[in-house]
Amino acid sequence: MSQGVLEGKTALITGGGGGIGRGIAEGFARAGAELVLVGRSEAAASAAAEISASGASASAISCDVADRADLDEMFTETLHRLGHLDILVNCHGTAVASPTIDHDLEAWDRTLEVNLTSVFTLCRLAGTHMVERGSGKIINIASMYFFFGGVNVPAYTASKGGVAQLTKALSNEWAGRGVNVNAIAPGYIRTELNRHIWEDEVRSAEILGRIPSGRWGEPADMADPAVFLASDAARYVHGIVLPVDGGFMAR
Repeated sequence: MSQGVLEGKTALITGGGGGIGRGIAEGFARAGAELVLVGRSEAAASAAAEISASGASASAISCDVADRADLDEMFTETLHRLGHLDILVNCHGTAVASPTIDHDLEAWDRTLEVNLTSVFTLCRLAGTHMVERGSGKIINIASMYFFFGGVNVPAYTASKGGVAQLTKALSNEWAGRGVNVNAIAPGYIRTELNRHIWEDEVRSAEILGRIPSGRWGEPADMADPAVFLASDAARYVHGIVLPVDGGFMAR
């Protein structure tokens, strides 16, 4: 996407310290947006500092997205810093790799809280603000597992399927009120979340054999699709779950 297409826009990106969130944050910065990056670790602060050093405007807020009170405080602080919010990107997530028979309820509950309930909470907070203003863009990061089941990640698959369906539900409510709600379903992207897959030579080879583009995706590959959905170019795009997967879904 062209530089400057998000000039004057403000954006909150969760999971912005690394992986897909960092890739999207860098794309938004190049497009001219003012950013608040959210994460639990120092990575978000480091990412914000590096992005700011490039001449963009970025700051960080530490937040545990599994803590509902912390989410409310973080959103209030975001509005204080930015003045208003044009774009929300929900890019945080967790996954526990375990066969369903061995997958305990504590891990299930934690995954659903982090991957789905917190996304609902942030969508509701941002949606309230955006509906009142009559404009806004919400981009949720779903997963290819919305379209087909994963292997040994039952809670992750269920939570990301919920994110995709939530995206559609909110689009139905808010499309006529000036708010675009869409989702991206990343393919196999080389991030820490799935290191256990891409470091597995056998599994990685199986995956590469099905990707027409012939490579794993990189976080930077998510930037332009997200910028598009956040821009005015996507003004008539509502409720989609966009695969960005190197062609995996087409094979």
